[in-house]
Amino acid sequence: MKFILFVLMILASPLATSQVKTGIEVLMGNNFRQLEGKRVGLITNPTGVDSRLVSTADILHNAPEVNLVALFGPEHGIRGEFAAGLKVESIFDPLTGLPVFSLYGATRKPTPEMLENIDILVYDIQDIGSRSYTYISTLGLAMEAAAENNVSIMVLDRPNPLGGNRFEGCLVEDKYISFVSQFPITYVHGFTIGELAMFLKNEGLLSANPDLTVIKMEGWERDMLFEETGLEWIPASPHIPHAHSPYYYPVSGILGELYVYNIGVGYTLPFQLIAAEWIDAGKLAARLNGLDLPGVTFRPVHYVPYYSVSQGDMVHGVQIHLKDMKKAPLTLIQFYVLQEAKILYPEKNVFDMCIPARLDMFDKVAGTDKIRREFQKRFMVEDIIDTWTRDTEAFAEKAREYFLY
Repeated sequence: MKFILFVLMILASPLATSQVKTGIEVLMGNNFRQLEGKRVGLITNPTGVDSRLVSTADILHNAPEVNLVALFGPEHGIRGEFAAGLKVESIFDPLTGLPVFSLYGATRKPTPEMLENIDILVYDIQDIGSRSYTYISTLGLAMEAAAENNVSIMVLDRPNPLGGNRFEGCLVEDKYISFVSQFPITYVHGFTIGELAMFLKNEGLLSANPDLTVIKMEGWERDMLFEETGLEWIPASPHIPHAHSPYYYPVSGILGELYVYNIGVGYTLPFQLIAAEWIDAGKLAARLNGLDLPGVTFRPVHYVPYYSVSQGDMVHGVQIHLKDMKKAPLTLIQFYVLQEAKILYPEKNVFDMCIPARLDMFDKVAGTDKIRREFQKRFMVEDIIDTWTRDTEAFAEKAREYFLY
């Protein structure tokens, strides 16, 4: 019966058109031989699909060669039913009937009890290429737990949507290691999820050394943006709805931690906008365009956020248009916006306008307090360039040792 369901599921799905085969498709092509005879646990979310948009959870559950015994839910849950920051509940999955253990609730690391009937953990989640996205923190903790409990771990590789050649930002300092900056990697890290797993294991960044297998993709090249892969984009979280959304996340996400400017979260263009009630949109756009930043254009906008910062109030600012994503200085754009806004409104100090807890989150996401402390002296990007870029070249060189493509 399980075999019949598996065949019907595949036949009923639309034909695949992608030029890139992700790890789950390569695993399927191998008839799941790496999982045969093993009790399997799966860490996934809605992004874990094949090119026919069939969930990895359903694929493994219905494959006659696989004994899937448990699911594990990261932030937002196994089926994406939880909003950002909400605790994920341990439940039974209504589609497979399997237990779903929460990794974003009472614990963020699989416990021995969760793993006692599992031989191998499989991880299949689409990353977005930026350090502060919590799924890579979940990966690292799962790798540690697997090693500590004599469980193997398998990563089904997926593309880095920003391509595999971009590195931006300083490394995380020890004091600022957190769930939003779990590892000393650059803010834009350049790895596929499989490469990152290898890096964490072999660089001794985990509390224990796991038995790791990476199922490589086929057809992916490092200079590909996600839209060039031929794959369908599945929203990685509610505010990463489109294939281009990961391009904008590093553009405004650090600034967004202050909860002073609206960054499009709560409106229809998450991470693509930076706006506030007091801004003259035309003047700010003109100043920013006058900087002639490579690969980016700024357009004045006016809108009322439906929720989040400035909910219900008219705000004014800029929409950020990435004309050439490969040339644009993604993570510095938000600081250029702050620089020009401070020239226009010298009385508005964004760091004085937020509560102290938000300063702490800003520093954790940035990976250091040095960026904030140096920048707020004069609000000039030139004052933070050296600190923000100090680790990039050396880290990119080290990362190349782990490139699979």
